Amino acid sequence: MQQRKGIRVILFPLPLQGHINPMIQLANILYSKGFSISVIHTNFNSLNSSKYPHFTFNSIPDGLLESEASTEDAILLSILNFKCAEPFRNCLAKLFLDVLEEPIACLIPDVVCCFAKPVAEGLELPTIVLRTTSVCSFPGFAAFPLLLDNGDLPIQKVCIFMAFSPVLACRLEEPVQVLQPLKVKDIPEIKTSKPEGLHELINRMVKQAKASSGIIWNSFEELEQDDELTTLGKDFPVPIFPIGPFHQYFPASSSSLLTQDQSCISWLDTQVPNSALYVSFGIIAAINEAEFQEIAWGLANSKQPFLWVVRPGLALGSEWLEPLPDGFLEMIRGRGRIVKWAPQQEVLARPAIGGFWTHNGWDSTLESLCEGVPLICQPNFGDQMNWNTFREKTGEREYRKCNKRLMVEAEGQELRMRTLNLKDKADLCLREKGSSCQNLENLINYI
Repeated sequence: MQQRKGIRVILFPLPLQGHINPMIQLANILYSKGFSISVIHTNFNSLNSSKYPHFTFNSIPDGLLESEASTEDAILLSILNFKCAEPFRNCLAKLFLDVLEEPIACLIPDVVCCFAKPVAEGLELPTIVLRTTSVCSFPGFAAFPLLLDNGDLPIQKVCIFMAFSPVLACRLEEPVQVLQPLKVKDIPEIKTSKPEGLHELINRMVKQAKASSGIIWNSFEELEQDDELTTLGKDFPVPIFPIGPFHQYFPASSSSLLTQDQSCISWLDTQVPNSALYVSFGIIAAINEAEFQEIAWGLANSKQPFLWVVRPGLALGSEWLEPLPDGFLEMIRGRGRIVKWAPQQEVLARPAIGGFWTHNGWDSTLESLCEGVPLICQPNFGDQMNWNTFREKTGEREYRKCNKRLMVEAEGQELRMRTLNLKDKADLCLREKGSSCQNLENLINYI
């Protein structure tokens, strides 16, 4: 822990789990480097300030109606940007009056909070934005303004699963003519009832990032392609700081919005090393009852031990486990365990875990790679579509086959070795003179 610098940094997370986690991790990193930390947050998905007594927390009203406070439609992001601007302005102005004895160096908002930079500009406060996902996914979002101008949105990702062959016959590999070498699959897919509003928000997000004083990335250079970093530097002529993986600085920290079931850790410790599949689709993704049952049968018939996180509401129209097939729990007794929520970093670190069936959220992807755990990918929306390892169309047979390929066949062993290589790179980047270590020092000096 470095000596206090007498300088304060203000952070503002987007109030979604996959954005809150890295923002609080970044706050801890900056605090460890001597900065004082203030966090502004919304009442929606409000943070538990008692977990972080070393930070100052400031809650603002978000004005969300009960019908609007749902993560099922991404239009929530547009609503938050509209309703939070004025409360945020009032809170930031008050902080300026309250901490005059400790100068505020900058504001670090989530890049999706497009209203934050204009508000900070009015107070002559520099803004460094945080992008909570990978560098390689951002060109897909950055392409939205040009695609909108050319009338190319929405792009139809039409896919047909060929019953006689495990091949997707679709447009996903086709190039986007105005943005080559980007392909259709590289354009993020966003589920919303009002695409025009969301496209405009993404347009604003890209413009604000380009006009910011810098961009922080929860990623590391060795994981990104050199041409992606080079292209980003040309398109976004601001300082960029890939200083991740954030969670590796303080692995024990957690800002989970749901209560974690710690009992699964002792259960995992009874399993053979590399034998158990961890299954979790994050805090937002939802699936229909038929797909839920196909996943259940795929797990049961794979004959592999598994830990399955079934978040309440994961299966659409159900409270929790009601859609499970009759006799399922008896069938998996002793071999499978189902919990409502798990301490994911601890789970992935257990020797028993041999694979992770995931929705491909960036936090989950990084946490898995940093533990050397290979992935079965079932992306759901947004930038989750940009990366995949084993990706299969829904169906119990395909799920079971995919599990077997990863857990017991030679292909899974090869994938495990490649993942362990990425784990080594993640370890090295945080050591002295590693890329993330040096980029973090650059960021500290820049602030």
